[in-house]
Amino acid sequence: MTNLDILSEWYRRVWIEGDLSAIDSFFAPSGGAEGIMADGQVSAEDFRAFVPAMRAHVRDPSFGIVRSIECGEWVWAQLVVRATTTRGLDPITVTGQVACRIVGGRIAEAYNAFDFIPFFEQAGLLPRDAFLLLLSGERLTTA
Repeated sequence: MTNLDILSEWYRRVWIEGDLSAIDSFFAPSGGAEGIMADGQVSAEDFRAFVPAMRAHVRDPSFGIVRSIECGEWVWAQLVVRATTTRGLDPITVTGQVACRIVGGRIAEAYNAFDFIPFFEQAGLLPRDAFLLLLSGERLTTA
């Protein structure tokens, strides 16, 4: 398998199918992912909680790799993720990118750049144009 194949299988098995038991077969024990949570690196154990939490907001997720580059142990991919909301079956489309170093067929390190604001807007958990509202100085409050 190429590194892109491994990355694709990671997204298919763990994120799309929700197979949490597959996390350890794709993620090195000392591996970590940056860029997902503001407070630091996400470990394999963290993914066991993070994946179900994200999947709880969507139905029928799918992903596509728009473009990719492989170089030695590294693979970079731009992705598009599509789903429907669990609340009203409205479409959700989010793009992002990830760079991973893969050693021995497992992700040793990953650097993610996904904009979660559009995800939560489309899921109905943030107001539309939340980013623009925040730029204008508006505060988002809970009711």
